[in-house]
Amino acid sequence: MPIKGKQLIQVLEAFAPASLAVEKDRIGLQVGNPDSEVTGVLVTLDVNEDVVEEAIRQKANWIVAHHAVIFQPLKALRSDQPAGRLFHKLLKHDMNVYIAHTNLDAAAGGVNDVMAEKLGLGAVDVLIGYREDKLKKLAVFVPESHHEAVLDAMCEAGAGWIGNYSHCSFQVEGTGTFMPREGTNPYIGQRGTLERVNERRIETVVPESKLAQVLAAMLDAHPYEEVAYDVYPLELQGKKQGYGRIGELPHARTLRDFAAQVKQAYGVEGLRVVGDLDRMVKRVALVGGSGSRHIEDAKRAGADVYITGDVDFHTAQDALAMGLSIIDPGHHVEHHVVPRVCDVLERGLGEQVPIMASTVNTNPFRFL
Repeated sequence: MPIKGKQLIQVLEAFAPASLAVEKDRIGLQVGNPDSEVTGVLVTLDVNEDVVEEAIRQKANWIVAHHAVIFQPLKALRSDQPAGRLFHKLLKHDMNVYIAHTNLDAAAGGVNDVMAEKLGLGAVDVLIGYREDKLKKLAVFVPESHHEAVLDAMCEAGAGWIGNYSHCSFQVEGTGTFMPREGTNPYIGQRGTLERVNERRIETVVPESKLAQVLAAMLDAHPYEEVAYDVYPLELQGKKQGYGRIGELPHARTLRDFAAQVKQAYGVEGLRVVGDLDRMVKRVALVGGSGSRHIEDAKRAGADVYITGDVDFHTAQDALAMGLSIIDPGHHVEHHVVPRVCDVLERGLGEQVPIMASTVNTNPFRFL
């Protein structure tokens, strides 16, 4: 069965929910039709003409990007000008463009987590928290024969986590009653006969962001035609969500040595450093992309050094004055999330469509 754009978007938003995006961020399907068939997917940081040409060569009709192709309102679409030429090429070749921006920054396993992983940071937490992933209690009634399969399906989809413990649940045995009526196709029993079945009530916790996918997995694994379940709100504090990360190096090291590690880990030709190169650093804050405005957040979080791109002259002076070191590896280091997004799509879509990482270098800067 052909994969449709809606299925692709569902997989992406299960990983990086649209609800994680900051207000007014330009995310989602910006060019194309969600009902169009997916023949191939090219994953990239940016969309420019070279990337579109690459998609055409690779026979990919969907482009998944981090940076918006439509960021400011369009005033004209002239094919004799760069922006108009880009959109003309996209539309001419029936290309679809989906954007995951700040939602991908904030997502667990997204841009900022990938950057932290590459540096080997431990005890990682959110730096800029702007929402809470509220918790829900899910209770479902399952026949004894299927309680393990249903519980496993729910937990694999994201339910049952308390701290670092997975598959957390509480189960009670009981008797379920029902009478199948005309038009039903019961898994157990016969129409017109009251049935009594040994069942289990399974209770577990689910983050709100994963509720839809957990319910889908539960319904798919459950044998009944009509599934009885309840969802309750909880007063327990949910997990803080947001972009940027704060964590610690395994051992303190000089800013000079750490800058060399950052350069190697992110594969950049050069970077800019603010601060005493002989100062010891251990606690590291980072924001992928452009994060100059968050130097005070990094300082309040106790960071010795802050990694982000696009740092301007006066922000660097302010950071120096407050005793915060800065490493600026550039905005483009966000491209390290591309393989992660490819993995997500490959797991979610299987082998039905080819998933490709773009090989076009969209970084406009060069070091001489």
